[in-house]
Amino acid sequence: MAAPGLENTKFSVLDLAPVIEGGTPADSFRNTVDLAQKVEQWGYTRYWMAEHHNMPFIASSATSVAISHVLHHTESIRVGSGGVMLPNHAPLVVAEQFGTLETLFPGRIDLGLGRAPGTDGMTARALRRNLDSDPNEFPNMLDELRGYFAGEHPIHAIPGEGLNIPIWLLGSSGFSAQLAGQLGLPFSFASHFSPNHTHGALNLYRSSFQPSETLKEPYVMVGVNVIAADTDEEAERLATSLQQQFLNLVRNTNHLLQPPVDNMDEVWTSQEKAALMQQLGASIIGSKETVKNKLENFQKETLADEMMVISQIYDHNARLHSYEIVSEIMNEE
Repeated sequence: MAAPGLENTKFSVLDLAPVIEGGTPADSFRNTVDLAQKVEQWGYTRYWMAEHHNMPFIASSATSVAISHVLHHTESIRVGSGGVMLPNHAPLVVAEQFGTLETLFPGRIDLGLGRAPGTDGMTARALRRNLDSDPNEFPNMLDELRGYFAGEHPIHAIPGEGLNIPIWLLGSSGFSAQLAGQLGLPFSFASHFSPNHTHGALNLYRSSFQPSETLKEPYVMVGVNVIAADTDEEAERLATSLQQQFLNLVRNTNHLLQPPVDNMDEVWTSQEKAALMQQLGASIIGSKETVKNKLENFQKETLADEMMVISQIYDHNARLHSYEIVSEIMNEE
């Protein structure tokens, strides 16, 4: 378990490849490459991309392809999935895809796995063809996937078999936390959109942890929204793009990532604001000093070994600057 203090904490990046109002997915991937190259220089540990479908404001639906694009344009940073939604895929295909990535870029691949569809029910049916609700589906699929890497099946994942690709479990509740603990795998919790369940899930993970060949002790990563700018006021304004994104999800209006606004009270109702403040309650927004203090407090509360920073900011240069400010904080420790 990490000791309190940012000096013992690693920092990484979750890129949702946002498609902004007035932009295209091609623009998003150009920005992804630019961001990945910058954060590699600034000392971040890993760069993850997430699987979402039927969301016009997120371009990373073909997650393994997007990961390959980043790997081809960077040199050393670890790159992976945060995550691949395993029930959407045949485990053999995931083993082959990530086995191929690990073969092309040895020692740089992370395989983060989630059990949610990453989309709506209709799209999930298009992906999976059916929506069986067997509670053992995800553990069984995970066991099958790990078996391909271990060479335990009569069907061989080539490339993939015999490769040591770190597997992470991702979650926003207790299910994956407990499973990760029982299997002795690292666990990443989505505090950036499920803050009220953070402590319960991390306690469950740590209490259920069984040492394994992968890990001798629990390893916790927490996802956190960070919007950093030169002043608190500018950061609060930039954060309205993130707030509008979640508001559009609540309203089921699939707009692209919107530019910031001066007053969110002109956009949302008081009830919507209260609901969104619950969901985005762990977001860290402010100047360098404010962000540093909030990161320190969040680390002390969670004892996280690693923080995965998500910065949904409309303007690409402002987004780069936010990650640069966080890098200055982490490199000061």
